[in-house]
Amino acid sequence: MAKVIYQIVQHDGGWAYKLGDVFSEPFATHDKAMKAARIVALGQQVGGQSAEISYQGKDGEWHYEHADGGDRPEVEIIDGEPKP
Repeated sequence: MAKVIYQIVQHDGGWAYKLGDVFSEPFATHDKAMKAARIVALGQQVGGQSAEISYQGKDGEWHYEHADGGDRPEVEIIDGEPKP
């Protein structure tokens, strides 16, 4: 299962949540950034419909897979930078 980690950090004169190197819009307070991150994290838990998908890989070959709409990532929110 994939894991998605949002971090709450100071950014652009306020607070933001970030995923990897991508920041959300800035929020005026830490609490508002945390609330926004929780909303986004809950959205990650909403399943979709299963589907059969196909795509052409870098090798030029076609690949066929079943995408399980209920396969959702684990989500974590970290207040600040993650500990090593």
